[in-house]
Amino acid sequence: MDGNVKNSGKCPVMHGSNTATGTTVMAWWPNALNLDILHQHDKKSDPMGKDFNYREAVKQLDVAALKADMKALLRDSQEWWPADWGHYGGLMIRLAWHSAGSYRLADGRGGGGSGNIRFAPLNSWPDNASLDKARRLLWPLKKKYGNKISWADLILYAGTVAYEDMGLKIYGFAFGRPDIWGPEKDVYWGAEKEWLAPSDNRYEDVTKPNTMENPLAAVQMGLIYVNPEGVNGKPDPMATAAQVRETFARMAMNDEETAALTAGGHTVGKAHGNGDAAKLGPEPEAGDIANQGFGWMNPNQNGKASLAVTSGIEGAWTTNPTVFDMGYFELLFGYEWELTRSPAGAQQWQPVGIKEEHMPVDASDPSVRRMPMMTDADMAMKVDPKYRAICEKFMADPAYFQDTFARAWFKLTHRDLGPRIRYIGPESPTEDLIWQDPIPAGPRNYDVGALKSKIAASGLSISEMVATAWDSARTYRQSDMRGGANGARIRLAPQKDWEGNEPARLAKVLSVLEPLAAEFGASVADAIVLAGNVGIETAATAAGYSVEVPFAAGRGDARADQTDAESFAPLEPLADGFRNWAKKDYVVSPEEMLLDRAQLMGLTGPEMTVLLGGLRVLGANYGGSKHGVFTDREGQLTNDFFVNLTDMGFTWKPTGKNTYDICDRKTGAAKFTATRADLVFGSNSILRSYAEVYAQDDNHEKFVKDFVAAWTKVMNADRFDLN
Repeated sequence: MDGNVKNSGKCPVMHGSNTATGTTVMAWWPNALNLDILHQHDKKSDPMGKDFNYREAVKQLDVAALKADMKALLRDSQEWWPADWGHYGGLMIRLAWHSAGSYRLADGRGGGGSGNIRFAPLNSWPDNASLDKARRLLWPLKKKYGNKISWADLILYAGTVAYEDMGLKIYGFAFGRPDIWGPEKDVYWGAEKEWLAPSDNRYEDVTKPNTMENPLAAVQMGLIYVNPEGVNGKPDPMATAAQVRETFARMAMNDEETAALTAGGHTVGKAHGNGDAAKLGPEPEAGDIANQGFGWMNPNQNGKASLAVTSGIEGAWTTNPTVFDMGYFELLFGYEWELTRSPAGAQQWQPVGIKEEHMPVDASDPSVRRMPMMTDADMAMKVDPKYRAICEKFMADPAYFQDTFARAWFKLTHRDLGPRIRYIGPESPTEDLIWQDPIPAGPRNYDVGALKSKIAASGLSISEMVATAWDSARTYRQSDMRGGANGARIRLAPQKDWEGNEPARLAKVLSVLEPLAAEFGASVADAIVLAGNVGIETAATAAGYSVEVPFAAGRGDARADQTDAESFAPLEPLADGFRNWAKKDYVVSPEEMLLDRAQLMGLTGPEMTVLLGGLRVLGANYGGSKHGVFTDREGQLTNDFFVNLTDMGFTWKPTGKNTYDICDRKTGAAKFTATRADLVFGSNSILRSYAEVYAQDDNHEKFVKDFVAAWTKVMNADRFDLN
């Protein structure tokens, strides 16, 4: 009783420890390998339950009714967040744009395909200020249509409908983006520790935009693209043009698409900086509980759209900001421009000697005319020779501009949805676009068993068959649904020449498989995967287990004219821990690169573990390396990798930066060699727990079954016709 009395005033909850977001048990060991990225969207965080399938639910959506409601919402100005000129079009376009615009080609991460803008850090990036209000305005539609529309789809559709409502003939829209239910905490957005830190840290040389750190695309922490005031906030349109070109290229856009998006994006809406930015409240993640998720509260807005403060830049780009027209070009090229500052202090450009009738009216009071403005990125379209020539082409042919912009907008909002087979809904376009990585349908009705027999008798080794199938499939990225074995692009440029694909070995294997595929009426893509399966079944039989690796025919063979070779360059593996290979030594450790590849392929921790251990004993290492081949029975599908890794009869001695000897503890004689990508499965406590499962005497068969299941998952990851 005395103890209870003494402690009665203390809080019974361990706040500041297990309830604080900044504190975890692993904070004591900041250099430990963090496996959280493999399981960041665990089903336990999904409120919809394991039986809910959004891609089936959205097929029941009444798209026409949703569009009608959306158009009504765009014109229903709310007192708590009034619409500019009584139309939310600009705000919804910005929401969709900034949701999709975080996409980057280097690793396919970011983008609008998961609704990640609802969560930190994106929901609190300075560049996303006030988009919390846009999402809240959409809530009545989300509430009404419920499970039939995800936030990811709704956000992007809102921007598309807004453009249509303001006069653009849209190219189309496809639904089918399931939501995530928590932050993507382990995505690398940059090393900076403060918002909008100078961009110098992202570059080897900030004057050379192509030296920006990979996989980043935005120039500063907390921005979507470039700084609208200029490089590091210093106006210089030519320098900004160079950053725009590199940043948009890293987001998969060419010069024409970039110019179209810049012009079309700024044809409608306005920037907001008519007030003191220092008066704004904190971002959503830092806001008071009473704000209920709202951030950047503005005490001086007084219910007027014209007094909003967001970027700090103030004004519209065009005379008629709620109409999609040629007004952007008319003002940008019709006037000379001079530097000025907004009421919030941001640097921007204003026209010299503008006619009053060319000035847009105030966003709240139509009786008042306001000065239009341009950002440094807009001025880049005028002063950069390449961008200017494109803009002049657009001005000479307005219909061409509108079509180019509509297509670029569609690409922006669909880049990470994957190939056209994944598109859902009545507004989905039917045209094949090269950036969708089109693949012809493959044959299904051929004698799979007979082809397997021919492959087995072809003279190809287990390691050759397994390695080729793996290399073909490992390019798959769940981040944007690109890559994978379907299409057999491993036989085309640039993949056939990638160092990691061992071109000489690849050419040998293809010279055997291509004629066999033709003989049986199969695709080369199917033959490659089938050969890998044959290798595994042969190795399992040698180890005493009879297994049949699941196989589904139907992969197609892509042609060179269906392959945007340049856009596939970022998919080239620079390292593959599964095959114990790295192109060179990197600052990032081999085990971190292994983890990154596993996450992009959609693997869990146990799947990554069993696949690596199996590939080692199958002899699938790059160049036939013996590192990590902890077995005397190479070519048999045994659990020897795990048995020997966990055997306390061995010691582990470094022999180089990334090489080790596995030595007999008694004699000191080296038995095996290894790399960090091998030994991490014994040193990391989580990975060791998985390794110990597969090392147990009673789990030999479990290892084989789990390996086959994980292998099949990788081979079928891009079979959207099956999935």
